[in-house]
Formats: sequence, structure tokens, C-alpha cells
Amino acid sequence: MAIGYLTIQARTAHDAVPLRGVQIRVMNKQGNSIYILTTDENGETEKLPLETVDKSFSQNPYYTGTPFIGYNVLAQKSGFNSLYVKDIPIYEGENALLPLTLIPMQESQRSPLQAEITIGKPAVAEQDTRRQEGTVAAPESRILRQVVIPNPITVHLGAPTSPASNVQVSFPDYVKNVASSEIYPTWPEASLRANIYAIITFALNRVYTEWYRNRGYNFDITNNTAYDQAFVYGRPIYDSISRVVDAIFNEYVRRQGQIAPYFTSFCNGTTATCQGLSQWGTVSLANQGYTPLQILRSYYPNDIEIVQTNVITNVLSSYPGTPLKVGSAGLDVQTIQTYLSRIRRNYPAIPSISDPAGTFGNSTKAAVTKFQSIFNLTPDGIVGKSTWYKISSLYAAVTKLAELNSEGSTLGIGTVPPSSTLRQGSRGPDVITLQYLLNLVSEYYPGIPAPAQDGIFGSGTRQSVIAFQQIMGLQTDGIVGAATWRALYNAYLGIDQNIPSPGPDPGTITYVVQPGDSLWLISQRYGTTVDAIKRLNNLTSDMLSIGQVLKIPSGQTPGYIEYTVRAGDTLWLLSRRYNTTVDAIKRLNGLSSDMLNIGQVLKIPA
Repeated sequence: MAIGYLTIQARTAHDAVPLRGVQIRVMNKQGNSIYILTTDENGETEKLPLETVDKSFSQNPYYTGTPFIGYNVLAQKSGFNSLYVKDIPIYEGENALLPLTLIPMQESQRSPLQAEITIGKPAVAEQDTRRQEGTVAAPESRILRQVVIPNPITVHLGAPTSPASNVQVSFPDYVKNVASSEIYPTWPEASLRANIYAIITFALNRVYTEWYRNRGYNFDITNNTAYDQAFVYGRPIYDSISRVVDAIFNEYVRRQGQIAPYFTSFCNGTTATCQGLSQWGTVSLANQGYTPLQILRSYYPNDIEIVQTNVITNVLSSYPGTPLKVGSAGLDVQTIQTYLSRIRRNYPAIPSISDPAGTFGNSTKAAVTKFQSIFNLTPDGIVGKSTWYKISSLYAAVTKLAELNSEGSTLGIGTVPPSSTLRQGSRGPDVITLQYLLNLVSEYYPGIPAPAQDGIFGSGTRQSVIAFQQIMGLQTDGIVGAATWRALYNAYLGIDQNIPSPGPDPGTITYVVQPGDSLWLISQRYGTTVDAIKRLNNLTSDMLSIGQVLKIPSGQTPGYIEYTVRAGDTLWLLSRRYNTTVDAIKRLNGLSSDMLNIGQVLKIPA
């Protein structure tokens, strides 16, 4: 019997928060457990070998059976809804990387819900007829001025007119998902590349011509193969496909002398034929020694060429154009070092960087290599475009969450919703609270677009409200009344209670300012100086605010901090906030029950 592999990654908030200790059960189709294990500090499992069938079956267009063995995975973690993924295809010699995006339980939930995803065979094995429509050129008023990689891309999970939900994913992840959903990962590399070029270009054509948005839709593309290309949210990605996409995700097909991505329609070429690319035909041509470009020219005009665009939306800093490696120096190196140092707070397995700022030495290489291994990139310690893009995207995600948490404290969100009713046209502080909550919740629910936080209830905020209402099973009227407010707070408080906080910067601890605190008292408590705290936090005065979060030099750290109990506090909430346990707090304070009194001073293990 042939062997394939499965690796599982449990995370949330666009990969910004790895979930350690998720209980994973891998089962065969009969429901028998093959592996029972838990995820590590990166939210990952080891690479699991699984029996499957010979890969030659998935390379034969005339084979009518199932050229893989399917397995099921159940993921469970306290404080999160469960996830059951069915019929995961395992192919000989291929590693399937299964991303498990777990959703935090809402505050009012008594028990976890269980979401279910079915994967099954790829689209190339289906007999559905494609009727893809599109254009290379469009009236000037209907196209973008340049070819842009959308980050994220918004995908509608159904036919264009269906009431299905949207999800937002990064463009490389979208392409990896589509390729894994469309074709077999065991195909020759030239065939994989030709198909992936067609997939990338098809999506970029939809974005460039604004095909759906010009028709009044709020998405870029659908996952319906009759109109677009297959996409199964939550499916596994195969290593062979992932490697190709990392190398070419910003490259596309166009005709010479034109800017627009060519409309690269395709079909399987066996049970369905079309004027575009034949997916099975690419396998035959690859086996004859054709290059990816030669394969593409066999189906599209002979004057097509492959070009690249470096315009990627929402990337914090543009790729410098040449890979960074040991010996590189300058601002680009310092940028990567800064990003990795912040990401390390969420992923402590990444080693610290001791090289001078802007100097790419061995410790920078070690940090890059570990980052690459965690995120399924080639672990060569070189920052090429795929590694740069992933580091930049993840840095944006972790810093956004940190900013949101800080902003939530500043805004005084509390635990009781506002009593106002908001609708399009509303303005003021309650709208800012609404937009903040939607922004935070959108990080954990990919179907909710994040609105601008400007205090004005415009069309973007209304779309976010409607998406949230749809996910929560509320009336989708875009009006924020009592039911929508309560659902928002249930989701927000559930996230606050159940998401593990990232660790502090190496060499520091995090402290929340309490009533009566001063910089001098805090410095004495932690064996440091007022100036050291001010430098670390960029403070220009000695003024502090209750609830303010400070970084404290670790120095002579005592075994505990003092905390004054406030309204709404429980031992369980405090244990989660300070990364300890209820029993540890009770032992340190000699408590015999879980009862707390407002104003009570507790010692919290540091």
C-alpha cells in the first residue's frame, strides 16, 4: 500500500494566533481513530503517514475510480467551536497541509457548536459543464489602471445570485486552495505550473475588469465552477502545489503589447470540452516535455507571455526585488528583523535575532528559516518574494490585533452594549464602538469585511453589519438594534475570554496599570527604574491611566504582581489574562473558594 502524509495547523485570526493544545482525532471513513494527538506551540501536529493508493491512478485520465483514500479529522479545544473535516484526499508521496481555523465560542454559549466541511474529489474529476464568461478588454471606465494582486480577495461561496456568504483570504492562499480543489497534486510540475498560471490569470482578470463589482456584487469571484473556478474554504493544501504558487503567485498571462490578464478559461478536457485550456491535456503535453509556456500557447494565442506585477494591496512594505540572505544589509533587512521580532511574540519557537540592525547574519537566517518551516515555505533562510509577502502579511495581522486590543481598552468597550439603534447615516461614538467591534470580530470570522473606523455609518459599515447578521442568523437588515448589539458583544467577549494572549517581548513582562499605581511604585516592585520603563514604553511624562498596558524590563521580577479586583472579574478570567491557572492564584492567596470582592487585592503569579 502506498503512503501519503497529513500535517495539521490549528490557528485563528488569519494565522496571527496559533492554537496550542487542540485535540486532534484522525479517522478513516469507518470512523475508526488512527491518530489521537494535540497541537504544539505553533498550533501544529507532526507529519502523519497514512495509507493510500498508487499515484499512477491520479495521473490517468481514463481511470474511473477514486485515485486517493479519504480521511476525516475532528478538532476540539476548550473555549472554541469544534471543526469536523470529512473526506480529505491523501495521495501517494504528497503532504496535505490542513488548516484548521477555529472560531472562539461566544460568551453566551453553554457548549461548543460543530462546523463541518466536506472536501472530496477535485473539480477535474467532475462532469459539470463550464460556461465561464469573461473579457480581456473592457470599456476604460470599467477596468483598473494596473494589474493588482488583491490582498485579500473576496470569494462568494456559491453562484453569483445565491445568498451564500463571502470569505476573504490572501491571494496566495486563494490560488493554493483553487489549485488543490481543481486538479491532482501528483501531476508533472510543468502541468501544475501551466494550470496554476491559468488559475492566477483567471482570478486577476476578474479583479482587473471588476467583473462582479461592476454588476453590483460585493465580491471579486465565486467558487462556482460553472462561472469561475473551484474553491473549498478550509480544505487541505498540497506541498507540490504550495511550492509552485509561492514561486509564481504574482505572475500572470497576457498578450504581448497588452496589460490586461488574458481570460484563461479552462475545463477538464475529457468529460467536458471548451475553447480554453484542457486540464488533462496539460498532463499529456508535460509528459512530452513541453514547458509551461508552451503548454499555455497550445490552448491560448501564440503571442501570450508570462509577466509579473509587484503591486500587492495591503502589504506594508514592498518586496525589494532581490532576495535577502546572509551578507545582505540595509533598511530592507532591518524591516524583516523588526517584523520577525514582533511575530516571535505570537510564535515563540522563532529564535531571537542578535545581529545588528540592518545586518543579515546567522541569527537572522535562523529566525527566517524557522518562520519558513512554520508556514510551509522552503526553509532555506533566504527572504525571497514569497517569504517577504508572508512575513509582511503576518506582521500586519499580529499588529492589527494588538492595536485593536489597545484601542478596545481606550474606548472603554465594557460588557454592556449601547442602547442606541444605528443605521446607515448614523454618526458618533457609538458608531466608533460598532466599527471597532466589527473590526475585531472580522479577524476571527473571514466572512465579515472590516469597516473603516471613522465614526460614520456608511455603506462599508452596513455591508459589515449585514455579513455579521448573516453569520449569526439574525435579520439581515443592516440596522444595529438590541439583538445585533448583543450578538456583537457575545462574540467580542467570547474572543476576549478564549483567545490566548501572545507573550511579551523577550526580556519584558506586561503590566496593566491599577488604581494608585505610579511609575516609581511599579519600578520598585519590579526592581527597575522609572527611566527604564519610560524608555521602553516611549513615555514623555510620568502620567499613567488606569488600564494602560506597560512593558516592564524583566530585571529583578518578583514571583507575583498585585492586582485589585474590579467589577466583572473572576478567577478564571484573571488566570487567562495573566497566563496562569485558577489553582495557582488560589494557592498564592490562600483562597478556599472562587468568590472575589471588588477592591480585593490579589497576588497573581508573574
